[in-house]
Amino acid sequence: MEAHEKGFFTEENSVEVVTGRNRNAKNERLKQIMEVVTRKLHEAVKEIEPTQEEWMDAILFLTRTGQMCNEWRQEFILLSDTLGVSMLVDAINNRKPSGASESTVLGPFHVKDAPELEMGANICLDQKGEDMVISGRILDTDGKPIEGAVLDVWQANDEGFYDVQQLGIQPAFNLRGVFRTVGDGRFWFRAVKPKYYPIPNDGPVGQMLEHLGRHPYRPAHLHYIIKAEGFETLITHIFDPDDPYIYSDAVFGVKESLLAEFKHTHDPARAMDYGFKTDFWDVEHDFVLARVAERSS
Repeated sequence: MEAHEKGFFTEENSVEVVTGRNRNAKNERLKQIMEVVTRKLHEAVKEIEPTQEEWMDAILFLTRTGQMCNEWRQEFILLSDTLGVSMLVDAINNRKPSGASESTVLGPFHVKDAPELEMGANICLDQKGEDMVISGRILDTDGKPIEGAVLDVWQANDEGFYDVQQLGIQPAFNLRGVFRTVGDGRFWFRAVKPKYYPIPNDGPVGQMLEHLGRHPYRPAHLHYIIKAEGFETLITHIFDPDDPYIYSDAVFGVKESLLAEFKHTHDPARAMDYGFKTDFWDVEHDFVLARVAERSS
């Protein structure tokens, strides 16, 4: 046996002793992960030197986080989000070739089986909010249009709520829809201008943010899942660059390339064509998909 495997635990050799016990791990990847996690955790404890009371506070925080989880609420994912871990994992797993659109987190409010709609349809079913038209193209990294790309889009309403948060108030599948591009790769649909909203902040993660002097808000955005045969699926948002929380997203989901221009537009003729009664917001933003075989560069 190695010396650390038969040695007693001390402050100095804590990492070696603990990881040495894992030498017979049945899964090599798990062994590797636990070696890294143990080393980093012990390094943090040695640097922080927590008191017994602080250590217990940390244990109780994690306990409350777990107790807050149920089929509708995942407080540990929220913790991961607010510590930037979710976005880091997303970035590592979605490295893109040059020119491809960047991804961001899925979020908890995606709903399967949203209706497929005709191009140009209005996904706002309750006529509440400021009218908006969204358009763009789905392209490959050579700038060529992608025919048959499927866009699954969804957003919060003008009060910052998704339909699943207001059952019985918003219509089912309000502000959701699926669209399919034709030969020119173009898409367009009508919606309403979204609003910033807070992540759930009535649990331990919300308390953590408050103690850290951080707000719980996400800036206004629209969600997209874009799929096309032969291309990597893109999960992303576009953001309103003028939102008050654009530089302080509680979950770190904003990327500069995902800032879209939200133009307040006075054009009575276009408004009439769209079925809008007055001024509207005009947003045009293209997306570039990476082919399955492409790698980041």
